[in-house]
Amino acid sequence: MTLNININNFQGPFDLLLHLIKKNEMDIYDIKIHEITNQYMEYLNEMKEIDLEVTSEFIVIAATLIEIKSKFLLPKSKDEEEEEKDPREELVSKLLEYKKFKSVASYLRQKQEESGIVFSKKPEIIEDKEDNNRDILKGITMLQLYNLFCKLMNDYDNKLNHNNVYLSEISVDEYKVEDKMEDLLNGVKHKKILHFSEIIKGCHNKLEMVVTFMALLELVKLRSIKIHQESNFKDIFMERIEGYEEN
Repeated sequence: MTLNININNFQGPFDLLLHLIKKNEMDIYDIKIHEITNQYMEYLNEMKEIDLEVTSEFIVIAATLIEIKSKFLLPKSKDEEEEEKDPREELVSKLLEYKKFKSVASYLRQKQEESGIVFSKKPEIIEDKEDNNRDILKGITMLQLYNLFCKLMNDYDNKLNHNNVYLSEISVDEYKVEDKMEDLLNGVKHKKILHFSEIIKGCHNKLEMVVTFMALLELVKLRSIKIHQESNFKDIFMERIEGYEEN
């Protein structure tokens, strides 16, 4: 198991260097060695009771910083300046690599913390149920299918207004509410209870059905008849109100 040693909130010398670079708002590719070295040494002087292995790591980087600083202070000839590489190059390369690994470690730590609040569903065996629709036509003959088709088409055809299919205008005077009111009153005279469905069956088209229903509502409004319906979409029963006299 790896031992993670943390000193003054810095996990190793490179972590301290990155902190100083960020604190001084420096470009990592253009580190001011003089300032960074002085501040780095101040941190080392403040550390007390440090683990020996960790101390050696910090001291190695401190020696590297001092070496780079000394190279900048020593005078050089023009030829040496042109041929010699930047003494900070190797240190910058290591810092960039450390920064990259630190970023990846932070990302993985975040994912590990997020995984602790995820609740996954346990796997289950899904049974392969037989398709019952495959046998839906089992035992049905072609003649039965044909009769069913004809019945459906006939029911659909009965709902159409055949009298007005090819007409651009609907005759307003073809059916009158007053006439239908009189027909309904005559109907309840002969029968104590009259089914509205029976009246509708005698209608020739939708327009006549609508006018008949409007006549029914008008008679209820005038308290000429009373109606009953057990529930929605059930048949309507019409009954004459006792004592009603026509004007």
